[in-house]
Amino acid sequence: MTSTWSPSLPPGRYQLHDLLRQYARSLAVTDDQADRNAAAGRVLDYYLHTALAAGRHFDSRASTYRRPPPGDPPAQAPALPGLGQAAAWLEAERANLHAAADYAATRGQSRHAIVIPAAMSGFLAARGHWDQSAALHHSALAAARQAADRLGEADTLSTLGELQRNTGDYPAAAASLGQALALYSDAGDQLGQAWTLNGIGLRQQLTGDHPAAVGSQRQALALFRDIGHRLGQAHALNDLGLVQQQTGDYPAAAASHRQALALFSSLGNLLGQAEALNRLGELSLRTSATGQARDQHTRALAIARDISAAPEEARALEGIGNSYLRDGNASQAAAHLQQALTIYHHVGAPGAERIQETLRHHQPGS
Repeated sequence: MTSTWSPSLPPGRYQLHDLLRQYARSLAVTDDQADRNAAAGRVLDYYLHTALAAGRHFDSRASTYRRPPPGDPPAQAPALPGLGQAAAWLEAERANLHAAADYAATRGQSRHAIVIPAAMSGFLAARGHWDQSAALHHSALAAARQAADRLGEADTLSTLGELQRNTGDYPAAAASLGQALALYSDAGDQLGQAWTLNGIGLRQQLTGDHPAAVGSQRQALALFRDIGHRLGQAHALNDLGLVQQQTGDYPAAAASHRQALALFSSLGNLLGQAEALNRLGELSLRTSATGQARDQHTRALAIARDISAAPEEARALEGIGNSYLRDGNASQAAAHLQQALTIYHHVGAPGAERIQETLRHHQPGS
């Protein structure tokens, strides 16, 4: 069987010639239905199991699929030993993975429809592909409800709530996270409860309800410690530190962020390290340690660019810009803030409005 290279595809990617595709379809309609279903199942299994292997290199929080996945692992799959290889495969196969999940959802294969988006979620969040993630998770949610898969519904709602929070839709996030927490509580799933409480705490912090946010993060941290989940502890500590910053408890915030950074580093979690360094940079700026803030944000920027984590790259650039602004270097501040603004616009993050306001009031020479 031959294939043709398309100039619209990156090097090493191929697609069938239109005539060959049409011929293959004409042959397929004559195949036995059972054989066709089995072939489609093998394709779905390939994408699901390989996406899970790739997705483990990313921090997918509550969407980490914790039950035995459906289907059989493929006999042949690409080697994805590191984050770079995993990211490259997920980006190259992003459209195919979406198509596979949609196909599964329309064919009653709900667990494939749920797990493929779950496996992709950390990658999609890191790259800022929030529109695609939303579409996938809404489809997964419908599939979970149709199949009466309560844990699948809870996992999807928790991740969907995180996505809605990141894009500024706080009422929708509150509804999704509240439903997820109720489902996890009914199932006695402590890990699911912990991740969802962490997400609820972040939403409460963003909407200014700091006492509630502290309570949610402390509940999440206690649950993560009870079950020995170190990655969850790192996130809860880092997010608790942010609330402590905003309420003026700077020593406690520094301790929380440093503990989080140490845990992320011990786990080799690069995205978490970038997040913790950005939070430490924000804290340093609050205490007028502008040089230290720049150093922390610069370290975060290097990691974020290395793993193509657009949201954290934008936060690091914003932090560097703000540190220059505090030092009176308006031209350097504007250059970094403009770069951050471009990224925020590209990924559809609410931080764009904040930077636009800053740029309006602090133009070079003004």
